Amino acid sequence: QVQLVESGGGLVQAGGSLRLSCAASGRTISAYSMGWFRQTPGKERELVATHSWLGGSTYYADSVQGRFSISRDNAKNTVYLQMNSLKPEDTAVYYCAADLRVNRGTVVAGPDYWGQGTQVTVSS
Repeated sequence: QVQLVESGGGLVQAGGSLRLSCAASGRTISAYSMGWFRQTPGKERELVATHSWLGGSTYYADSVQGRFSISRDNAKNTVYLQMNSLKPEDTAVYYCAADLRVNRGTVVAGPDYWGQGTQVTVSS
């Protein structure tokens, strides 16, 4: 089992930055592909970014490409999401996820583990 705990959310003005962290426990994340999703009320959970365990390749949704960056520190068992140039439409609950497979932006397996989410609010 993997437990995931997100932190770093909050209120920020448009154009600002936040860094989300996802601390894992229970198992090392080094053998898992990791991802960040987000969800707003009444909408489905949306894939934001992924980081492959093999080779470290990354994927970003078109809406965040060039503004967000996903990374991991396996020694700290932690995944990060650096969010720059934030927009009001980035407002959502952000969830960390582990053990998933993505093909061309579509989740084809998993995630098997989810965090509890952290709220990000971007004011205009």
